[in-house]
Amino acid sequence: MYDQLRPNPPLTAMTFDQMLERVRYEGAYPTRERAEEAVHNVLTALGRQVTGDERVDLAQRLPVEAALTLTAQIPDNEQLTGWGFVKDLAARTGGTPATARWDTGAVLAVVTRLAGPDLLTRILHQLPSGYALLFGQAELRQPQPAA
Repeated sequence: MYDQLRPNPPLTAMTFDQMLERVRYEGAYPTRERAEEAVHNVLTALGRQVTGDERVDLAQRLPVEAALTLTAQIPDNEQLTGWGFVKDLAARTGGTPATARWDTGAVLAVVTRLAGPDLLTRILHQLPSGYALLFGQAELRQPQPAA
């Protein structure tokens, strides 16, 4: 039987340098240093949101330097929505929400490929609404019962 192609197959053995180059490309950053800053900021923020087995599994799929940034954070007691994540990132970095959203999209596009579809689905089920778009995925909502 033939293996079917997946839209975002997980990458296996990506070095931190390769990750930075991929983020630099995705975000159209002028320098490697700017890409590294985006990776650090976004993974720090993500480390405050993702918990449990999903956090451990994601860390295992990231390059060591990126995994250390993610896992160095103590998860927040209160999870932020996707938009709250972007606003919090902007406030913590002193940037604008637009810049924070751009950085988030560039970094999480690479994280999505590293995580693979199964782990990404588990992560998105754990997080509040709004994160699917940040990871470059469609956000499908469950219908709410009429009041």
